[in-house]
Amino acid sequence: MPSLQAAIDPLVVDSSELEDREAEKHHARGDLQIPEETTKASCDTSNAHSTASLPTNLYPDITTANHPDLNQFASSHLINFGTTFLPDLIISASHLSLFTAPAPGSSAPYGRAITDWTSGQMSSLIGHSHPEIVSVIQSHASSLDHLFSGMLSPPVVNLAKRLTSVLPEGLDRAMFLSTGGESNEAAIKMAKTFTGKFEVVGLGASWHGVTAQASSVQYHAGRKVGWPMIPGGLMLPSPNAYRCHEGFRKRKEKVVHGEDEWEYDWEAEMLYGWRLIDQQSCGSLAAVIVEPIQSSGGMHVLPAGYLRRLKLECEKRGMLLIVDEAQTGIGRTGEMVAVNHDGVVPDILTLSKTLGNGLPLSAVVTSHAIADVCAERDFLFYTTHVNDPLPCAVGDKVLEIVVRDDLVSHARRMGDILHSGLEQLKGRYACIGDVRGRGLMAGVEIVEDRRRGKEPATELAKRIGDRAYELGLWCNLSTHPSFGGTFRIAPPITISEQEVRDGLSVLEEAFKGVEGTLALD
Repeated sequence: MPSLQAAIDPLVVDSSELEDREAEKHHARGDLQIPEETTKASCDTSNAHSTASLPTNLYPDITTANHPDLNQFASSHLINFGTTFLPDLIISASHLSLFTAPAPGSSAPYGRAITDWTSGQMSSLIGHSHPEIVSVIQSHASSLDHLFSGMLSPPVVNLAKRLTSVLPEGLDRAMFLSTGGESNEAAIKMAKTFTGKFEVVGLGASWHGVTAQASSVQYHAGRKVGWPMIPGGLMLPSPNAYRCHEGFRKRKEKVVHGEDEWEYDWEAEMLYGWRLIDQQSCGSLAAVIVEPIQSSGGMHVLPAGYLRRLKLECEKRGMLLIVDEAQTGIGRTGEMVAVNHDGVVPDILTLSKTLGNGLPLSAVVTSHAIADVCAERDFLFYTTHVNDPLPCAVGDKVLEIVVRDDLVSHARRMGDILHSGLEQLKGRYACIGDVRGRGLMAGVEIVEDRRRGKEPATELAKRIGDRAYELGLWCNLSTHPSFGGTFRIAPPITISEQEVRDGLSVLEEAFKGVEGTLALD
């Protein structure tokens, strides 16, 4: 088997690719004048890949014949962290596409291209290997990568200024860490420091990370570890309009002919949850932490008005509201941050995934008042990579591109097209129970037959997902029981209209090719 180590010497590529790469270098130095329309090419690029536009293959000696069986390799050499690996070895990624190893003897540099509709781990907000991000990484790796944590650098200063300038007033000061779990850990510690209390409330379908405090207030998965969680974790019912309990339904004020006369009463459900929390609490309620869209729990959007009522309930009890925007932040939902949809300013906001476009970068943002009190009370979250210059430079460039190219509005428009297409697909297949989401975040829940009920169909969903992957489209599907067989769709927000429609066509082909999807006449 060949080495998986990337070659150090420059690779031999065709002359057109060399010209493209040289042009990118000049553009990074400011030598090349790019027409205005080219700055938005990421939104207008065709999904077709010519030889010249393919990314460099760093592993040219690897083919499908000589790379190992990945799950067998993993069982011998890797620690299982809770997943099963896909069969393909991904050797390159660019924009929306992932590229597999080629067949032996093939003249092509890659095997097949797979359209990535989950942006890696919901993180590559502006696409894989974005040329401007690549340029920032290269320049800072060579000149300003990592510093002593007590030193500041221009990328940290610039990102703090730019980030707070695009957030609601009251989110004034930031610190930069590495992962979403780490940022939530810091936010929870900050809330406890500020309030002097220790109980933290999370939602039933939540996911906030695998660090100690973050995992102690999430209830989607990972709790059955056999030892106590951090004390003080309490749970509110998770809002789920599709599968709400019959006790939390109310009659609609206006009923359109043919519609269900009942609707989800999320407010009654929330207040019921608060009554239980008040009974359980020992009088030390510090904070609530919540995601605007519970992605890991099945792509459930918080109902309109939910965050406002949650903030009110927090204020009644002297609690802070922490909003975790790991996946929703930086434009994906059609607003810079999803809290803007409800006009709510959280006491602490956390960002991760999308801010670093796939690099390990997260942020904790709060008010002057909270930051000052925490400093007076010796808040400590001193890490090796806090405020590191290289990832902060990437985050600053991500924000610059999102604002410059008006990608927030673009995500809103592309989201409308995506959701319209998914609703049309629902109208053609009775196995689609629900389509939900916001902007370029969408969930498609698969059931046995929605005409007869809402029985989850996780095996059917897996067959559809496998078929879509065979056809070249990757959509994340969790088989965890609390997830219920829901596809999570979150492509880069630089996706073009044609790329959205192409992906929808592939998804429909997958439904057509799988028995049990129940096509409707």
